[in-house]
Amino acid sequence: MSNIIEVKDLKKEFKVPKKDKNLSKMKKRLSWFYREWEIKKAVTGIDLEVKKGEILGYLGPNGAGKSTTIKMLTGILHPTSGDIKVMGNLNPIENRNEYTQNIGVVFGQRSILAYDIPVRDSFRLFKAIYGLTEEFYQKRVKYLVEMLGIEPFFETPYRMLSLGEKMRCELAASFLHKPKIVFLDEPTIGLDAEAKISIRSFLKKINKEENVTIMITTHDMDDIEELCQRIVVIDKGTLAYEGSVKKFKETYANSKDVTIHYKKIENKDTWKKLKETIPNRKSDIPKSIIFEFPMNKSLGKFLQDVVKSVEIHDLSIQEPNLEHVIADMYKSSSQKNKGE
Repeated sequence: MSNIIEVKDLKKEFKVPKKDKNLSKMKKRLSWFYREWEIKKAVTGIDLEVKKGEILGYLGPNGAGKSTTIKMLTGILHPTSGDIKVMGNLNPIENRNEYTQNIGVVFGQRSILAYDIPVRDSFRLFKAIYGLTEEFYQKRVKYLVEMLGIEPFFETPYRMLSLGEKMRCELAASFLHKPKIVFLDEPTIGLDAEAKISIRSFLKKINKEENVTIMITTHDMDDIEELCQRIVVIDKGTLAYEGSVKKFKETYANSKDVTIHYKKIENKDTWKKLKETIPNRKSDIPKSIIFEFPMNKSLGKFLQDVVKSVEIHDLSIQEPNLEHVIADMYKSSSQKNKGE
């Protein structure tokens, strides 16, 4: 797959008022007229490549620079420095008119639809903005309305919809002009489980059918695990990881949870010795055992020994939770920085 987005040494700095808690009353009053400023670095030298047709997860804690990056990639913010090339040689700022005709954007906490008018009328407005033909518009609306199940409230004013209904309409609007790239910033924030499942299903289907590139930022790790082939993790505005979810877990996770339920013990002495070698036992009730098994050791060899010792009734292996792995990674990074 060829790259549809290429970012080189992307940086964004903001000039913000300098805060000083120890100012005297006189200096505080003077600061109303003579403000002191400082530079806040939001994004500090990110290199990024996004393949055509992939769904990329862009992750990081609050304040890491995720939304700032998305806003630069969509042309909302102008980078302090660095280079962005999209779909060949398009620049989000310099080629704004052509560029915006080929992208879709959804911000989970900001609507792109008109508040007081029916959803259908907002779609008509987008038809005019993107210069869509009537034939294309009718086919496209029919396709998106059916895919997202929004027909029951398509004639309803946006303000009267539930949060889940609003988000489905937002998604339909962002895909209306058949964009090549769609940026989703927290698209499932605040939604219930049913709405999240519906949105994920839509995104997977349209990505497969239309080969549209999707870049998603979210705090919902289920979104990432179900949708993304690859993730990028940033911390304090810099790239911390880039690769597959599986590789990320293997690199940063310490263990996986293993649960064994057994009918009977075949060899008591062997089983007793085997249990003594198991680190981090979480539970050890009759005919069941739950424990953490290190990611860097061979679970297959261990289970072979278990089979020789007990008659297994049921066995389950739970991979490490992505959210916990990322949290542990940030915690480790923070402790390392403090140590330095």
